[in-house]
Amino acid sequence: MVNQGESSRAEGEFSAHWRVSVVKHTRKTGRPPYERHEAGDLRPLASRDGLRIHGGVRTVSCIDASGHTRWTRHCAGRPNAAHISGGRVLVTTDSLEYTAWGHLGPALLLDLADGTQIAELRGERGAALRGGRFLLGLEGYDSFDTWEHDRDGVLTDSWRSYGHYVIGTGIRVVETDRNVPTSSRVVRLLPGGIVRRGPLLNSPTAPRPLVLEDGTILVLDAGVLRAVDRELGAVVLAQLLPSDPDEASGRTEGLRRDGQYITAVIAAPHPRRPTRHTVHTWTMTLTLHAPTDV
Repeated sequence: MVNQGESSRAEGEFSAHWRVSVVKHTRKTGRPPYERHEAGDLRPLASRDGLRIHGGVRTVSCIDASGHTRWTRHCAGRPNAAHISGGRVLVTTDSLEYTAWGHLGPALLLDLADGTQIAELRGERGAALRGGRFLLGLEGYDSFDTWEHDRDGVLTDSWRSYGHYVIGTGIRVVETDRNVPTSSRVVRLLPGGIVRRGPLLNSPTAPRPLVLEDGTILVLDAGVLRAVDRELGAVVLAQLLPSDPDEASGRTEGLRRDGQYITAVIAAPHPRRPTRHTVHTWTMTLTLHAPTDV
C-alpha cells in the first residue's frame, strides 16, 4: 500500500512543503528502466549553443545547428556521456573489451572547437562546472572518489564521495557506494576536499535524481521517494514499494519527469527466475504547498 504526503523530518529541517499524489499505478512483467544510452539511440550525448556531441563505436563527433559535422575524433571505446563547459567537452567512454575495471574506458577532455585532445583522464561519471572545469568520479577497488579538473585537465580538488552529481549553487552528490549495508548519503562537496554529510540513504545504488525548480532533489531510495533541499534537509514524500537493503541491491529503479507528472519505475527480479522482472510504474503529481501555522 502506498503511503504519501509529508512525514516527519529527518536529519535537518526541510525548507519546502512538497506533496505528491499518485494518480496511476501499474504492475506488469517487463524490462528494467536502464539509464544508459542504448545502441541505436540517436539522441546527442550533450548539447549547448547549437552544438551537439554524438558518440559511436570508437568515435566522438560535434555537429552544429545546420547539421554540419564540425569534427570527428577517434577513441578507443564507445562514448556514453558528454559534458560541455567553457570551450571544452568531457567525454566518458566504455571499453570495448572487458578489463579489471569492467567496461570502464578512459575519460577524454577535448577542445570543443576542433576536437583536439587536451587530456586523457580516468573516471566513470562526470559533470560540468563553470569555466571549462569538470568533475570526474570513480567507485570500486577502494575508490570512492570525485576529482575536479580545470580546462587543461589539471587536478584542482578531490573528495571522498561518488555518485550522481547535482550542480547548482554548489555541488551535491546522491552517493552510490554499492555496499550492503550502505553508507551512502546525500552530501555537499565544499572546497578543500570537505564533504558535508546529509541524510543517510537505504539504497546502495539510487538512480539518477530529479532536480526541481527550487533546487530540491527528488531521490527514489529503495522504493521510497525522498526530497532533499539545498541545505540537505530531507523528508519522505511517498513510500511506494519499500525494501530491505539486501532486496534493494537486486532491484532496478528509475525516476523521470513527464511534463506535469513524476514517473517512478521499480523493477524487482522474480525470486526463482531472476531474468524476469515485475515492473511497477507510478505516475504522480507534485505540488508545492505554503506552510501553515499550527
